Amino acid sequence: MTATDVRDEPRKEIEDAAPASLAERDAASAAPVPPLTQEDLGLDRAFLDDLILKTLYTWGALSGDALARALRTPFWALDDSLLSFQQRKLVEVLRSEGMGRRGYTFELTTEGRMRARELMESESYVGPAPVPLDRYRRWVERQSGRNTQISPDKVRDALDHLVLEERTLELLGPAINSSRSIFLYGNAGNGKTTISEAVVNIFGDEIYIPRAVYADGQVIQLYDLAVHRAVEDEDVSSGWEDEVVRPPSEVDERFIRIERPMVIAGGELTLDQLELQFDRRTGAYQAPPHMRANGGVFVIDDFGRQRMPPRDLLNRWMIPLDRGIDYLGFASGRRAAIPFDCVVIFATNLNPTDLVDDAFYRRIRYKIEIASPERAQYEEIFRRVCKAHRIPFRPPAIDWIYQEYYDRYGIEPRACHPRDLLADLFDFATYHGDEPTLDEKMLRQACSSYFMDLPRREEERDRKERRRPFEQGGEQDGD
Repeated sequence: MTATDVRDEPRKEIEDAAPASLAERDAASAAPVPPLTQEDLGLDRAFLDDLILKTLYTWGALSGDALARALRTPFWALDDSLLSFQQRKLVEVLRSEGMGRRGYTFELTTEGRMRARELMESESYVGPAPVPLDRYRRWVERQSGRNTQISPDKVRDALDHLVLEERTLELLGPAINSSRSIFLYGNAGNGKTTISEAVVNIFGDEIYIPRAVYADGQVIQLYDLAVHRAVEDEDVSSGWEDEVVRPPSEVDERFIRIERPMVIAGGELTLDQLELQFDRRTGAYQAPPHMRANGGVFVIDDFGRQRMPPRDLLNRWMIPLDRGIDYLGFASGRRAAIPFDCVVIFATNLNPTDLVDDAFYRRIRYKIEIASPERAQYEEIFRRVCKAHRIPFRPPAIDWIYQEYYDRYGIEPRACHPRDLLADLFDFATYHGDEPTLDEKMLRQACSSYFMDLPRREEERDRKERRRPFEQGGEQDGD
């Protein structure tokens, strides 16, 4: 057998040596294993044929190896289609470099370009070959946060950068460990969003997600650069000068390894955004935010301020919250069962009793108030922020702020105040070329800006009150 024969026919030898099913091989591996057969690939032959033609039309002439890398598939999965295209005069070989057909450079013929243009008009998706929905479901279930045991020490370590009451920590721990929905409520600025951001780090490990999912003959783009942080280099060929001899990957390259995701949706969230949205530009459906959050955390910030009534959101998510499955519809009217496997955190500074009824709260297992800090907690937060800004901490500064603002005007201290006040103080000092210190002058500048100069406003109000009887009397005399 020649070297070329060895390069062109690795699939049969692998198949003979590995009779286990794809699901069995996945179960025995820490990562999604590469497909060994067309059945493992899980795609209709017609879909794959069309994707190859559209890719060559979009990218131009490509080597067999470059085409495989563009589709994130092994070359053998494409070669039968390429041979068929050559026989049908849709594709021609321009040249050969390297060993075997992976080194051939393929280009569409005139007839092939005409066929590809027709395809682009009806189904314009060009990108990595998608992963079948069933396999995506298996990996979501396997990597679920519910499979991770969260210890009290792990929770404390992850939230160590926050100053929280012991009772709050005791409630957060079991809630996070359950991987169920959590309702955080309390005044604005006390750390609800910051706590939510820390939750995803508690699970710690990384997960694999498909770049795209194949369901009911449609492509759903899942991987989103704005949401997902890839762990490995996107260029799978990096470091290989002769890419034709690039060794086969030990992982199905249609998947990508990412940090557990955290998706935040605020007041801009609408019901439409919770459904599949077809993107004509990419020719694929865009995954909704809670699907992108699978395996991680989905935060609905400012709950109650969305463009939809809270009750509508409850009705939309009644089944997903109960059963861990969401049914998403395509333009054809068909629906697909998509995993709903993320920790959903509702965060609000509104009165919980004014938002929704008891039926909603029954479906949210954990309701936790994030209260405003007590004096000792406030001082500890202030001390930590001073350390971060390299500002010498002085306890009398806390006494002055409480006396001049919190006690005097009935302002409730918030956990965000030390950070914001010291940031303003630092800005004032930098502007004037001074060293930031907790002296009265700098504190007054920062507090006047942050609290809208309440002392001056109170003095003006008192002055107006003193003048009012005189003004009223003068008016009477003038009459």
